[in-house]
Amino acid sequence: MISIDELKFDDRGLIPAVVQDAQSKRVLTLAYMNRESLEITLKEKKTCFWSRSRQELWLKGETSGNYQHVVSIIADCDRDALTVLVNKDGPACHMGTDSCFEYPLVGEVDPGIQVRDEGEFSVYSLYKLLEGRKVEMPEGSYTSYLFEKGIDKILKKVGEESTEVIIAGKADDKAETIYEIADLTYHVLVMMVQMGISVEEVRDELASRHIIDHKVKQEKMTK
Repeated sequence: MISIDELKFDDRGLIPAVVQDAQSKRVLTLAYMNRESLEITLKEKKTCFWSRSRQELWLKGETSGNYQHVVSIIADCDRDALTVLVNKDGPACHMGTDSCFEYPLVGEVDPGIQVRDEGEFSVYSLYKLLEGRKVEMPEGSYTSYLFEKGIDKILKKVGEESTEVIIAGKADDKAETIYEIADLTYHVLVMMVQMGISVEEVRDELASRHIIDHKVKQEKMTK
């Protein structure tokens, strides 16, 4: 743990802050903070920057409602740059896109290098991929087929995959159980996209249960 006093602001009193989605780890934007905006960020738990063009403090989401709720702030080894992990309420870019980084440069990429524009794989990144499938509906896609058939077909698959998980678990087959859990997770995410249920909503529900979990379990066990 370090203090603000240990950070190295530049000759304009600024320090670059790379903002990342705490769930997908995707880079959302690069902005700048001065001491005051960083202090506000720490106090409010929402990102606040210094606008170099307007020469004023800028609380992200103040006008758009797209607040960025701070999870953690980490300084680099030289103490002259920050990484800010956030849970966001909406698009990070003023252009309405999820990230400010949406524009690949023209040029050849070494075919031996695999580029991921969504960061490392996560349940969140899979959810975002499924959201895209629902909009684009590419021909020949199994996901498109599920969305075309609608909620009844999706729920039927969730039920089938739940049964497969139970069968594999009962057989004490770890590898098969992992395989079936992956299938179930995929179909549950498809259901969530179809119903407009976000990963964040499920996360928040789990977080709220964590606080009362012991009491609820006790009540249920004594009934």
